[in-house]
Amino acid sequence: MTGTQREVRIPMRDGTHLAATLYLPDEAAGPQPCLLEALPYRKDDLTSSYTASYVALRDEHGYAVCRLDLRGTGSSEGDASDEYPAAEQGDLVEVVGWLAAQPWCDGGVGMWGTSYSGFNSLQIACERPPALKAVCAIYASDDRWTDDVHWRGGALRLVDLVDYCHYMTPMAMLPPVPAVWGPSWRQEWRRRLETAEPWVLTWLRENRDGPYWRHGSVRSDGGGSGYDRIACPVMLVCGWADGYRNNSFRTVEALGRAGVPHRLLAGPWAHADPASAMPGPRIDLQREMVAWWDRWLRGRSVPHRDGVDVFVRTSTRPEPDLDLHEGYWAADAWPSSATSVEPRVLAGRRSLVVEPDVGTTAWIDCAGHLPWGLSADQREDDARSLQWEWPGLGETMVGHPRVRLRVSADAPAASLSVKLCDVFPDGTSALVARGSLDLAYRAGVHAPLGPVPLVPGEVYDVEVELDACAYRLAAGQRLRLSVAGADWPNTVAPPAPVTLTVHGGTLGLPLWSGSERPAPTFTPGAPTSSEDPSGVSWTVTRDVLGRTTTCAVRHGSSYAVPHDGTASEEYAGEVVVDRRTFAQHASADCTYRLTWPGVDVRVRSTMRVDVTAEGYDVVVEADAFDGGDQVCHRTWTEHVPRV
Repeated sequence: MTGTQREVRIPMRDGTHLAATLYLPDEAAGPQPCLLEALPYRKDDLTSSYTASYVALRDEHGYAVCRLDLRGTGSSEGDASDEYPAAEQGDLVEVVGWLAAQPWCDGGVGMWGTSYSGFNSLQIACERPPALKAVCAIYASDDRWTDDVHWRGGALRLVDLVDYCHYMTPMAMLPPVPAVWGPSWRQEWRRRLETAEPWVLTWLRENRDGPYWRHGSVRSDGGGSGYDRIACPVMLVCGWADGYRNNSFRTVEALGRAGVPHRLLAGPWAHADPASAMPGPRIDLQREMVAWWDRWLRGRSVPHRDGVDVFVRTSTRPEPDLDLHEGYWAADAWPSSATSVEPRVLAGRRSLVVEPDVGTTAWIDCAGHLPWGLSADQREDDARSLQWEWPGLGETMVGHPRVRLRVSADAPAASLSVKLCDVFPDGTSALVARGSLDLAYRAGVHAPLGPVPLVPGEVYDVEVELDACAYRLAAGQRLRLSVAGADWPNTVAPPAPVTLTVHGGTLGLPLWSGSERPAPTFTPGAPTSSEDPSGVSWTVTRDVLGRTTTCAVRHGSSYAVPHDGTASEEYAGEVVVDRRTFAQHASADCTYRLTWPGVDVRVRSTMRVDVTAEGYDVVVEADAFDGGDQVCHRTWTEHVPRV
């Protein structure tokens, strides 16, 4: 039996129509559940390669599939005003209801997706549309304020400005696909060009937690509440090399308290398909998802027990393009009765003159595809940090390490970067987990009072929660905790020179003694990673006389798209810090070009953000071309003050 593919326009309450592609099983099979993925990344060109996965879900597993362009993106009507706006969530509730009412659907809908579509799967689960029976969120977050690509520990994520935070500007200014929209596509394109606003400006203005970031965050108060808004079963997938790894243990624990059926699958992967990601071992995730859908959408007798399936990493020498991480799979309930917290004393008093470019050996926090690679040998950054070490005894850590410190600074602005590393006998240092905190948020990044400047010389008690991990230290290794005053360019360095003093503290290790549950087994994915370093540039440069450090990337690609078209993407970005003054800036340049018979369109955007003690000075420019004619030029200039 063969299925069909159909283009539809789904009507919304306000008269807007959203473009969707339906992948429908042979009608002889009768109505089937429908799976929905909703993205702003243009289903008919820039992410048209996803089609193979939809076809497999239809033809191999019998599911109907809907791939949706979100409001104002791709070939959908409306305005793309921001990520996760309230209108989008209203739209998706309506889309779920519309799908469930179609004659080819049995009334049950599931949502899933990676990153953005993982976020909105959780968001719509909170809205509880009656037809939504289960979700699967892959590499998503439950907290948009401190576990997304904008802010971390109260500090601006600097390197992310030259990636997602910028490239969404030109992407949102691309036209609808002529073959999908129809003859008036140029008219709609001109409207988009005239009304578009860079999303990054909003993200910079919203430089403290509050209603903006709580909207769309399952973790509604920055703590334990909010998860009880979800009623349908939730499957989470995270990767230990990914920036969204914290939507793992805390989320399934909260879902368990709320009585929501759940599963966490946590592997070694970066922000890419576990079937082809680096590092491996890789698995066929689609099989795991289909079993989840079969259990909750079709009611089949697929075994289920709430809990976590985690890949416990073991001592492996780091590489920026590591293909395989050593380790093993384990299963347990969460929270686990096999966990305990073991304290390690951090003796003080010790001072550190902060170097603003510490962090370049681990400056990729949300690795996905090259040039966004993996963390390298940490020993260079460790050497410019305060260090405490203990002999490795083969202990296994599962959960969030936590560090409590008594600290002071000689300036009103300072930051902490804390890294836990596995050190080999020859000195090689592999990153296990990291955490960071702008000390203006020493009362907590979600504290209602927000940021408060330090009083120079005053001693403060602070806590830094490190990222979730599952890691076993080999006997003979050393466990190292390093504390620095910058994690650059992952986050901005302090705005001016500063000296930190650690007066003592403790490290709390989440030790795990094992489980009686049998280890999970998986269908293997690809034998090697799909990452190709050719044509990719990723450099760290120190100007000796200029006293600056620059991290730069450059990459691009071209590929065929539907309707006899081609797409090309070009990206370049760099971040720079002055090692004497701590002045910093980020600049980005991104171009998208789309061609179809008789059509050649291009949008290019550049951005520069200067980070000063007073705030962020932003200049964004965008140019659009229809063939050889420039049809639009826009400039945005803004000073965003620090709070």
